[in-house]
Order: sequence, then structure tokens, then C-alpha cells
Amino acid sequence: MLDSLEQRNRQAIDGQLAYTEFLAMLLHDEVARRDQKKLGTRLARAGFAMGKTLETFDFDRLPNLNRTHIHDLATGRYIDEKVAILIAGPTGTGKSHLAQALGNCAARQGHDVVFATQTRLLNSLQAARATGTYERKLKQLATVPVLIVDDFALKPLRSPQDEDFHDLIAERYEAAATILTSNLDFSEWGEAFAGNRILGAATLDRLRHGAYRIVLDGDSFRTPKPMPEADHKRLAKSAKKTHP
Repeated sequence: MLDSLEQRNRQAIDGQLAYTEFLAMLLHDEVARRDQKKLGTRLARAGFAMGKTLETFDFDRLPNLNRTHIHDLATGRYIDEKVAILIAGPTGTGKSHLAQALGNCAARQGHDVVFATQTRLLNSLQAARATGTYERKLKQLATVPVLIVDDFALKPLRSPQDEDFHDLIAERYEAAATILTSNLDFSEWGEAFAGNRILGAATLDRLRHGAYRIVLDGDSFRTPKPMPEADHKRLAKSAKKTHP
């Protein structure tokens, strides 16, 4: 409140505002300051990479992506519905960016969000199991309003990872929203549970129920920059010296 006191005091004097109007402005400033501080805390806890927002997502490189659908999801309807968003596509098409962008929107709307790769998520559950805090960790992850699991099925799930993942999804089913990204086609997701197909089917059935599916189909965003002409010439000279 003190940050805006001097400015608001000048406005009150210049505008000849009543004391109640002056006080209302100060209270509004304080509420806005606290909301901004809470947002900063939520974003820090979420674990997002810097700059992964919807404003910075390059829709132009993905002409087949329904931009209206993405912006509709960004309103948070999937959070209210407590369903999943499943994002699939080749490496480098922006799956992680889009997932974090949706999570960023959720955080701005006041929801707590956790973003983690599948590997890091399951490692945290495994560490909790080793220290006797598995149930506490599972409950923590099961109750966060939005959980984003990046790189699902990048590595096959072995026991007890497949069981841990099933437990987590089962706890979140119809209770909280989950976002998953994967390089595999949706039809191939069962391959993540190669050691236990039945467990995999039960897990994926819960994820797919009522889920929104998004396919990113385009060239990789990670295309290397072209080499400057001077470097081309230098490499050519070097090659001639090496191979006379």
C-alpha cells in the first residue's frame, strides 16, 4: 500500500476525491499487489521454463492446429471439468511449450500448477517411497489442480514406476486436471507399459475418458540456424588442407 500512497495522494488532491474514494483506491492497489505476489509464487512453484506462454507460442508454424480450440482450453474449462489434455507430436513441435503455456494461463487464473517430466515425477515418487513418505507425496501430486507431465512414454515404465504412475492417475481421475505430452502417437501410448499391459490399459482408460486431444504436426522448432558464409569458406579451406 505504501508503494502507491504518494501517487494516490496526489491524485486525491488534484481530483478533490472524498476520503472514502481515496481509501478505496489504496485498497484496490493493495489487493492487486498481493494478487501479483501470489501469482509470482505460483509460477515459481510450478517449475515452468522461462518465456513459455501462450503469447510466445508460434501458431504460424503449425497451420493445422486449431488456434480457437487452444484459446478455449486456455480459459480453464478442462480444470472445471477435471479432465486431461493429451498432446502428441514429433520432437520439436512445441508440445512442452504449449503444455506450459496452458499451465501458465491456469496459474494466472489462480490455480496451483506442477510441471515435471515423467522421469523427474516418477523419481520423486521413488525417492518418497525410499524415505517412507510415499503416501504424502502421492497425495500432494494427486491434489494439485493442474499437473503437467512432459515426455510421457519417452522411456518404458518399469516396476514400480508403472504402478506409481497408475496410482497417481487413478487418484487424479475425475478429481483434478492433467496435461500429458508425448512423442508417440496416441495409439502407441500403451507401449509405455510393456511390462504390464493390463495396468497400462487401466491407466490410459482413465486418462482418455473425456480428454481433449491435441496433435502438433509440423517441422521442428529446433532447426539449426544456417551457417554464416564466412564460416562456410573457412571450413572449405580447412577441408582442402586436411584432404589434399
